[in-house]
Amino acid sequence: MSLRDVLVEELKDLYSAENQLVKALPKLVKASEDEELSASIQDHLEETKGHVERLKEIFAQLQSKPTGKQCKGMEGLIEEGKEVIEEGEEAPFGDIMIIGAASRVEHYEIAGYTAVIEMARALGEDDIVDLLNQTLEEEESARDKLKEKGQALIQSAAQEADAEESEEDEPASGRKSPASVGASQRSTKKAANRSSR
Repeated sequence: MSLRDVLVEELKDLYSAENQLVKALPKLVKASEDEELSASIQDHLEETKGHVERLKEIFAQLQSKPTGKQCKGMEGLIEEGKEVIEEGEEAPFGDIMIIGAASRVEHYEIAGYTAVIEMARALGEDDIVDLLNQTLEEEESARDKLKEKGQALIQSAAQEADAEESEEDEPASGRKSPASVGASQRSTKKAANRSSR
């Protein structure tokens, strides 16, 4: 086996992965309750279709066929995504889980494209390197958008949790608790003592 053979095998794996994603991403779009997240995944679905076309172009340049391999890694990641959808958690938690599943997919693809770019570069296939770099940049951009949206949703969920805890800590009557009254009285006495010195 040559380096060129390895490159072709890895590209077949990516071709399978991208085609699986084209079928899987619409389900994530539908399951996302956050409109911005849903639109972002929809945009990446269109990019993914473009990734498939680029890979076809690369295989034509290599005079090889893209078929004949099933990407088991992507199969597993998509299965995890299905489980997240089936759990059907309410917003924002369901969306946070969807972002987690989608982020794992992006990291997997980024690793794959980074590897094939190095192989193509070593073989002097500059045109193929350029095509692969276009896809890698789009994968990295999708990862960054997911990260940014995830941080916003996590922050929002954390603030909601803090607010709920604060409400639970307040006595139902709205009066100060004995502990807080005592603390207030002690603070007043200390202030009086300082001013009398």
